[in-house]
Amino acid sequence: MAKFGELLKSWRQRRRLSQLELGITANVSARHISFLETGRSRPSQPMVMMLARHLDVPRDVCNQLLSLAGFAPAFAARAPSDAEMAPAQEAVSWMLNRHAPYPGFAFDRHWTLLALNPPATALFASVGISKGDNLLAAYLENEALVSALENAGQILEHTLTRIRIESAHFGGDDVLDEAAKQLAAMLPDDVATATGPMPPFLPAIFRMGDMRLSFFSTIAQFGSAEDIALAEMRVELLFPADDATKAVLN
Repeated sequence: MAKFGELLKSWRQRRRLSQLELGITANVSARHISFLETGRSRPSQPMVMMLARHLDVPRDVCNQLLSLAGFAPAFAARAPSDAEMAPAQEAVSWMLNRHAPYPGFAFDRHWTLLALNPPATALFASVGISKGDNLLAAYLENEALVSALENAGQILEHTLTRIRIESAHFGGDDVLDEAAKQLAAMLPDDVATATGPMPPFLPAIFRMGDMRLSFFSTIAQFGSAEDIALAEMRVELLFPADDATKAVLN
């Protein structure tokens, strides 16, 4: 069980917990945590699931822990067309359709666009982006997108922070880490720094010819998702950040 113990210890350390702290949280002794990490004790399936929950590991990592402990994986990554996914897919469509006339879209763990409502389709089409494209790749490679963002430096810096946080949640992600490295390298030296109180939100400001659109966003996730793909899906809804944008869209 040494490999199970190594992975358990690695995630405990990622979450900055001592054996005692994890033991208290999971209602087991620090000694038992130590025995699990060194392979002296074999975990039960409920124990693996409980520790994974308290360590807030991604579902695919929980599957790894289960497999290393000799148990079957608990979580699947179903295709969007799977019949069991229909209620969730309908919920995403409901959110996006009713968010019009404001843009809304869904994307996966690596920021690949999974669904867009008509306003988002039109907004992204103006810079050559459509369903199935990757937003991180677009920030890195799509000059039209970066040029259209009036405050590109601030948006790229904000995106860099977001993907670093997301990668940390997943215990490191090669795709996100590589994107973060490239984004950090392309950030301008003159990104504006706050000299006073921060505003309530950072808008993304698009300039398209004579039209200027300013948006802030909210991000939603499924709170009780047990499917891997569904748990990693996010829905981002853009809202007008000023009256001029609201007037254009309405």
